[in-house]
Amino acid sequence: MVKEFKMSQARYDELKRELDYDKTTRADEIAELIKEARGFGDLSENSEYDEAKNEQGKLYSRIAELEEILLHAVIVDEAEDSDKISIGVSVTVTNLGNGQTLAPYKIVGSQEADVMNRCISEDSPFGSALMGHRAGDEVVVEAPKGIIRYRIEKIER
Repeated sequence: MVKEFKMSQARYDELKRELDYDKTTRADEIAELIKEARGFGDLSENSEYDEAKNEQGKLYSRIAELEEILLHAVIVDEAEDSDKISIGVSVTVTNLGNGQTLAPYKIVGSQEADVMNRCISEDSPFGSALMGHRAGDEVVVEAPKGIIRYRIEKIER
């Protein structure tokens, strides 16, 4: 079974731009580094050449990864009007264990997850527990430190 990568149109466009840059500009830059490093002589003891070849390998890996993601990308319609939690909404929850209301989280596709900016993947334990629920619902999240219960306070589009 092929994994689908759910994402917004903006994220898809961002990855497409990265792929185009990597295939053209970045590939040319690395080819030039390899060419320069070859000019330093004996390749068996040429650290500049080794480093440039390593960079080339990383670039080719990233290009392959981006091509795979874009090939299996599913663009999510964030404008879908529903009172249920789905990708693209911001959710405010209260931890029922301690009564603390948390700052809003945005639910995103796996390729857009960024916990530091409060963007959580719909594939994460927290995100998947929230998906499809409505404001007022209580959800259970299985976390490494145990089971945590939350109440969904607010959903914003």
